[in-house]
Amino acid sequence: MDFLGVDHVEFYVGDARQAAYLLCSGLGFRLYGQGGPETGLPGQRSLLLGQGDCRVLLTSGLTPDHPASRYVARHGDGVAVIAFGTRDATAAYAATVAGGATAVEPPRTYGGSVVTATVSGFGDVVHRLVERHGADDEFLPGVIEMLEVGPPTGRELVQGIDHAAVCVPDGQLDRTTRYYRRAFGFEVIFEEYIEVGGQGMFSQVVQSPGGGITLTLIQPDLSRSPGQIDDFLAWHDGPGVQHLALASRDIATAVDTMAERGIGFAFTPDGYYSALDGLPVDRLRERGILLDRDHWGELYQIFAASMHVRRTFFWELIERHGARTFGTSNIPALYEAKERELAR
Repeated sequence: MDFLGVDHVEFYVGDARQAAYLLCSGLGFRLYGQGGPETGLPGQRSLLLGQGDCRVLLTSGLTPDHPASRYVARHGDGVAVIAFGTRDATAAYAATVAGGATAVEPPRTYGGSVVTATVSGFGDVVHRLVERHGADDEFLPGVIEMLEVGPPTGRELVQGIDHAAVCVPDGQLDRTTRYYRRAFGFEVIFEEYIEVGGQGMFSQVVQSPGGGITLTLIQPDLSRSPGQIDDFLAWHDGPGVQHLALASRDIATAVDTMAERGIGFAFTPDGYYSALDGLPVDRLRERGILLDRDHWGELYQIFAASMHVRRTFFWELIERHGARTFGTSNIPALYEAKERELAR
C-alpha cells in the first residue's frame, strides 16, 4: 500500500477551544480552520491547528451521544484518529479491509478534491485514509472552513509528527503487530525490552514502507512490578496513544521557547550525561534533552509533562540527524524521567 505519511491527528476533547489555547500558547500551533453544525458537522465543534507540516484536529461533541462525547467520557481527552495520507484512499480502504481491518466509514469525497475512508486501528482509535488533490490550503472542503492565516512571525518549533507511541494490554502486542503487518503492510523495524526500576515493558516498532508512518507499540510485563504503562491502561480505560512525538529541527530552541510559555519537561539527572563524555553535551544537559544513536545517525529526545487531568497523553520532541529508528539508551531514560514526573 502506498502510504505517504501522517496526514493529521484528531483528538476528541471535552473543550476544543481550551485545548486549542494550550497548544497554540504553549507549543506554537496556530488556528487554521473550524467547523461545526453550520458547516455540515452536526453535533460537534472542530478546530484545525497547524504548525510546519503537522495538522491537529480538535473535536468536541455538542451532544452526549456524539462519538467524541462518548470517547471523552470513557478515556478523557485523547487521540481518536491517526490519519494516513495515501494516493488512492479507495484502493487503500479496500486493501486494508481485505487484510483484516474493520470498515468504519466507506470512501467519501469532499469538494471534489479530498477523499477519505476510515478503518479500524487499536482500541477506540481508528485510521482515516486521506487522498488529496488540488490546493494545499484546504483540509476537508465543505465542512472545515479555512481561515486567513499569514506566514508565521517567527521560526516554527516543529515540522511534523515523527511517531505515535501506543500502549496495549498484556497479550495484545504480538497480535497488534501482526494486524499492522497484515492489514497495512507495515514492518517491524525495532524491538526492545525496557526495564525501569522494578518495572518491565515490551516494545515493538512498526513502520510503513518508505518510513512515513511509525507506531511504537508498548505492552507491560505483568511479571514485574506495576508501572506507568499499567497506569495508562487503567486511567485511559484501555489501549490508546500515550504520546505523539513532534519532529523539530532545533530541539534546544523548541524546549527553551516552550518552557518560557509554561510547558514543563521531564527531568533527567546529571549522572545520565556522564556516559556521554567527550561529546558537546552542555546544551543538552541544561535542558534535560537525551542523546542516542542507531546505525544511521543520532537523535535527541525529551518528554513534555502531561497537560491532561488523567495524566495519560503527553507530547515528545525529537530531532533526528540521520537516525531512522531508535537507539537502545534513550527509551529507558525517557521512561525513567516520566516515572519521576508521575511520582511527584
